[in-house]
Amino acid sequence: MENFLTDNEDILFHLDHLDLDRIIHFKEDNFEQAKQFAYAPKDAEDAKDSYRRVLSIIGEIAGEYMAPNAPAVDEAGPTLANNQVTMHPATQKALDMMAKADMMGFVIPRKYGGLNMPNTILSIAAEIAARADGSFLNLGLQQDNAGTINKFASEEQKQAYLPKLCSGEWDSSMVLTEPDAGSDLQSVNLKAVQDADGKWYLNGVKRFITNGCGTIGLVLARSEEKGKGARGLSFFLYKRDDKMIIRRLEHKLGIHGSPTCELQFNHAPAELIGERQRGLTKYTLWLMNNARLGVAAQGVGIAEAAYREADLYAAKRIQFGAPVRDLAPVFEMLTEMKIAVEAGRTLLYETARFVDLKEVLEDYSDRHPEDKGAIIEEKKRYAKLAGFFTPMIKAYATEMANKVANDAIQIHGGTGYMKEFNAERHYRDARITNIYEGTTQLQVVAAIGPVTSGIAQTILDEYDTANYTYGADLLAKIRESRKVFNEALEYAKAYEGHDQFLTYHSRRLVEMATDLVISYLLLRDGNHSERKQKVAAIFIAKMPSRIKANRDFIMDDDGTLLKNYEAVIGKTVL
Repeated sequence: MENFLTDNEDILFHLDHLDLDRIIHFKEDNFEQAKQFAYAPKDAEDAKDSYRRVLSIIGEIAGEYMAPNAPAVDEAGPTLANNQVTMHPATQKALDMMAKADMMGFVIPRKYGGLNMPNTILSIAAEIAARADGSFLNLGLQQDNAGTINKFASEEQKQAYLPKLCSGEWDSSMVLTEPDAGSDLQSVNLKAVQDADGKWYLNGVKRFITNGCGTIGLVLARSEEKGKGARGLSFFLYKRDDKMIIRRLEHKLGIHGSPTCELQFNHAPAELIGERQRGLTKYTLWLMNNARLGVAAQGVGIAEAAYREADLYAAKRIQFGAPVRDLAPVFEMLTEMKIAVEAGRTLLYETARFVDLKEVLEDYSDRHPEDKGAIIEEKKRYAKLAGFFTPMIKAYATEMANKVANDAIQIHGGTGYMKEFNAERHYRDARITNIYEGTTQLQVVAAIGPVTSGIAQTILDEYDTANYTYGADLLAKIRESRKVFNEALEYAKAYEGHDQFLTYHSRRLVEMATDLVISYLLLRDGNHSERKQKVAAIFIAKMPSRIKANRDFIMDDDGTLLKNYEAVIGKTVL
């Protein structure tokens, strides 16, 4: 039987070596939950065994059912009639299978019907599902909305909505984007008005809403007539009724199994979540950061699928009397694709671990105010690391997925361009990942602050002090590259020739920092595996040349593009 967990040696490697014990203790209230719930783990090993069993179930559904049906789902997709969206039968059956297996409340507490899993395990599950069908993650295992309700809604709202989301009876969507408010959510204009009885109603249009047909929607809306920008926005929970019309389903390049809707709200009743005027600055920010982690997992999963298709084809395709897999130009591509996927995976799991530590510490300090002082600095630390790593992995994993999927078509040659092969579907599915939930350019904006403020250097210092007994030569290369990176960073920060110089070079600086983080993580992985030592060696062999090239360009640049771009593309005329 096909199982997308058990056939993936790299995921199994990480499951054996992930540092989850502290997260598990916090998540399980030092295993007090075992006294209340018969199926709650009794110790850390019991929890890890539960994680593997859950992931194996998802792996089996993904391998046996979702992957074989993905081409048909891609071909037909969902349909819209009479204001109702009907999923492709194979998509609906996969959703039903996940619900029957109790997977729909993956990270939600048990008291609401959830599994109480960490985000790190959710990231693995999301990757497995995305490998099977790139569009499915936007429907099944989509925990961002339920997680937001669990974190910020009232207890009454949690009791009313979370059990039905956990059971799979209801599904959900995040309803943020508008025709004139994409990346710039401060420009949201959908109106939320309150009547004399204190009830809220929504009026306006939302666009590009993934699964906008969902039973529950978390809606960002302008609640303050005089409030401009972010301060005028609040966050609302909307349950589907006839006051919301699905105006159309978008015709997209990829992820065809996921309905992307344009919605019109006509005085639709809604409930306020949390405090007024915190809709963007608090609730949407948290929601989108979690969603970005999910999209990063989606990128890793699609890349894994694309690599496997390319590797299988290259082994079977005979040219010049030999499999093309044995030709140096091809096995170089395949090796770099494989290493890129594994680099994305180790960075993804490290990011998810930091997010988990941030969340469990916040939750613990809220429930145990008497201990708050003892953990406040640690909580701040992991919040900073999560704030750095989340945009970094979103940028790296999704750009990597696009490149790996592109290279998979190249290895297939002309056949990869044809719909009879999965390679072209993976290419189309990958393309959205570095756009939605914040483009790569926006991830760079989010990551450059931690790079320039010293947060990046702090975690690099921490990695540097670990024990790498086998890799002294590799560690020396990383340290030399850090010097090169620091030289470029200090130069860009001090440059006075143009006020946009640092912003202009932000992506190069973030990519240099990402290269260094991944180098340390792969070096760390090598402590547990001879194969991983070879992976680290290959990645680190090319890493210094990339960092030096970026350094040389930054330090040799006298602002040529900044001074001349308007002469080339013209001035902006509004």
